[in-house]
Amino acid sequence: MKSSKYLEELRTQTSEDLKARLVEAKKELFNLRFQNATNQLDNTGRIKEVRRNIARIQTVMTEKANA
Repeated sequence: MKSSKYLEELRTQTSEDLKARLVEAKKELFNLRFQNATNQLDNTGRIKEVRRNIARIQTVMTEKANA
């Protein structure tokens, strides 16, 4: 499954790398929303995928903070 491989990849990274990925994902989400508002976005499913990736990153960050 794709998401389980992504989670394994996230869990091996440091907290600084996770923060950088989170910032990058939030920028991508902003750009996707902007493109969607101006009717330039072809694949609207990408917004949902990026939102879930942000949630996964935040979950792994929380797990590391609690450990």
